[in-house]
Amino acid sequence: MKNLGEYTKSLITDIPAAIDIDLVRDFDKLIQRFPDEAVYIYSFKENRMIYADGWEKVLGYRDDEINMLMLVSITSPEYIAFSLELNDKALMFIRTKNSHLEEYSFTIELKKIHKNGSQIPLIVKVAVFRSENGMMTEIIGRYQINHSIRFGKVMRYAVYGPEASEFEEELNKQLFQHYAISTKEKEALSLVAKGYSFKEIADHFRVSQSAIEKRIIPMYKRFGVKSLTHLISFAYENHILPVKVFCVLHACYFL
Repeated sequence: MKNLGEYTKSLITDIPAAIDIDLVRDFDKLIQRFPDEAVYIYSFKENRMIYADGWEKVLGYRDDEINMLMLVSITSPEYIAFSLELNDKALMFIRTKNSHLEEYSFTIELKKIHKNGSQIPLIVKVAVFRSENGMMTEIIGRYQINHSIRFGKVMRYAVYGPEASEFEEELNKQLFQHYAISTKEKEALSLVAKGYSFKEIADHFRVSQSAIEKRIIPMYKRFGVKSLTHLISFAYENHILPVKVFCVLHACYFL
């Protein structure tokens, strides 16, 4: 696709959820919504959102006002290109599968623009909610406010499912031009930063050493670094890895 988000936008509409008291009551019983979280269910069969709850508190829009095209469009400018491409590639991948579809999901950390113009830090999770005859028919999205996220230059995302490794590998190939890192890459990098060898990390994850190398080495080119030390430093500077702080006699040092 030439235009970012074109694939996703071809599958969704701007039709909000209708206020159906019985349907809302049924979904409320089925879906647990956490504090500071908004939830939607979108139906590809009906080409509209069929359930929405909690949106006024999270992004300022009424539940009967929020819609899928709006959600895609109100991503903050610095995150929108990556978000659109991740949505496209993730949906493309999932639509190639025909079994265990409800086990597939992906998450991303980003900011969305509130109705009042402010930017809201969110952890967004999108999952297959229902499928029929080997085809995804409904997705569920959860947007949870998280003010503890420390944003840097690098987008953070994660994928889940029966073929999660293939899912992640496919996304990494497609999203290589973006500053982004997956959860598995971050986990491996955190162990490198602690001084573990590639072999030790491979043993920890019960994979081959070459699998770990494939997670770490491509980051050199992606982030424009020339050594493992430089990569680790870049990771701390961009909040990929948490900065450790210790204090002695009122003086604090960062590791």
